[in-house]
Amino acid sequence: MNLRFDGKVVVVSGAGHGFGRTIAQTFAGLGAVVHGCDLSAEELAETARHGNIYTRVVDLTDRKAAAAWIHDIEAQSSGRAVFCLVNNAGGVAGQAPRPLDEVPDEDWDRIFAINVGAAMVLSRAAAPAMKKAGHGRIVNISSGAGLQASLTGIQAYCSAKHAVIGLTRQLAHEFGPFGITVNSVAPGFIRTNASTEKQWESYGADGQKALVERIAMKRLGSAEDIANAVIFFASELAGFVNGQVIQVDGGR
Repeated sequence: MNLRFDGKVVVVSGAGHGFGRTIAQTFAGLGAVVHGCDLSAEELAETARHGNIYTRVVDLTDRKAAAAWIHDIEAQSSGRAVFCLVNNAGGVAGQAPRPLDEVPDEDWDRIFAINVGAAMVLSRAAAPAMKKAGHGRIVNISSGAGLQASLTGIQAYCSAKHAVIGLTRQLAHEFGPFGITVNSVAPGFIRTNASTEKQWESYGADGQKALVERIAMKRLGSAEDIANAVIFFASELAGFVNGQVIQVDGGR
């Protein structure tokens, strides 16, 4: 089967770097009309250099702004529904591990807002047009931390990624009758941005070696590996795959 998305509208949050950039560029290379958002105009400009990618700076913790972005995309697409929404925005918000009794409310809430809240509000905004169209794909980027304790040691991040998987499974049942599938990709540890580089360096040579040794394939993965899993979920090959989580971690 020829995996193409010619003319289909694809939305990728957190498209300024890492997984989001690679996912956006991969879809664009397969013919999709891609819309990406992030907080950095400079990073988005680099993503858009690939071509056929339209970007906007959006703070997804502002739910009105997030929903407005989706509605503007639909209007720019002559009212067509988003074909595939990739909820990739997330991360640890620059936080470091510390005891739970030292975690302030605002730090906990921010991680939930950018990981779970953003996925919820974008899905909520895209759902009406998808339902009317009778088809759609939502792919949530979770994490291995959504299935077990997190290597980051950050309680809110681990909890939020578990919540992303819960949201995935619940929406799969809610949206399935409308021809919309909702699935999740759970990456293992992959070096893609400043946060993961800092985490990698913190392990030291012995810790890095031990981490790789715990992977069946004895190597780290890449952003392209994550993009490939997203493409599968978005493709016709996954037309009857719903509410599932693919761990892309090389085997642990």
